[in-house]
Amino acid sequence: MYYIEGLTQEDIAARIGISRVRVLRMLADCREDGTVQVRINARDTNCVALARALEEKYGVAHAIVVPQPAEATNITDAIGAAIGDYLNTTLLDGMTVGLGWGQTLRASLKHIASRKLENMTVVSLLGALTRASAYSPSEFAWRFADLFGADCFFLAAPVIAPDPMTRDLLYRHAGIEEVMTRAMRLDLAIVSVGDLTPDSTVFRYALLPEADLQSLIEAGAIGDLLCNFLDEQGQIVEHDINHRVIAVAPETLRRVPHLVLASGGWRKLRIMYAAIRLLAPRVVITDEATAAGLIAL
Repeated sequence: MYYIEGLTQEDIAARIGISRVRVLRMLADCREDGTVQVRINARDTNCVALARALEEKYGVAHAIVVPQPAEATNITDAIGAAIGDYLNTTLLDGMTVGLGWGQTLRASLKHIASRKLENMTVVSLLGALTRASAYSPSEFAWRFADLFGADCFFLAAPVIAPDPMTRDLLYRHAGIEEVMTRAMRLDLAIVSVGDLTPDSTVFRYALLPEADLQSLIEAGAIGDLLCNFLDEQGQIVEHDINHRVIAVAPETLRRVPHLVLASGGWRKLRIMYAAIRLLAPRVVITDEATAAGLIAL
């Protein structure tokens, strides 16, 4: 009634006998869970110019730049919408898809059209949180796989092992070996990056104590890719945590034929630059300000 017939919320409330507040809430829920999706066909000239400049400077096959939101806090949702739109036209039967984690990737779920894809496999690229969370890598991978009726494989171990020896032992577990083997055969992977602040996903969900923040900075880290902490030039820093992380290695990601890097916001500028240098992704999805910053670097 609202999106197709163009009725007002008051008209709908009167017709079906509920309050206007409930109509508003139902419409908002439908936007949030993906029942209703909005696609804007207009092309922003500045975004297109920035995308072409990113492609030229970094050798990216395809860059997507979203308009700068009026509120900086909405960048995650804007990039998530672009991710969903891109995947709606990219995913095919028989694909093996690798997934990172974080707020940006989770925001894409409500913009992805649910459909059955035959023989599709989803692989979570890093270990799990030890408590339930909407941002958990395994939870995100499962919800993504469910949209397509796909099989889903997890790294069923904590994302940060207590010590390198424990990590090495876990890597020899048959189930984890299988996931790592599948990760070597990915057709497409989509990852994001995290900055090195107390507000980042890694620290907000207590994967690491805040005491590690300063030691990572002193080691030269500026952010993380799948909980691998990188320096300005896209190199993995020498730090104890990087010997304890349970995740698909960046060198494995570099070999994925269709690698998508999606993230944005001014705090992510330096780590986006580092990740592009490390991974050489095929596709980059970001916002106007971050794109302009990457071109200026």
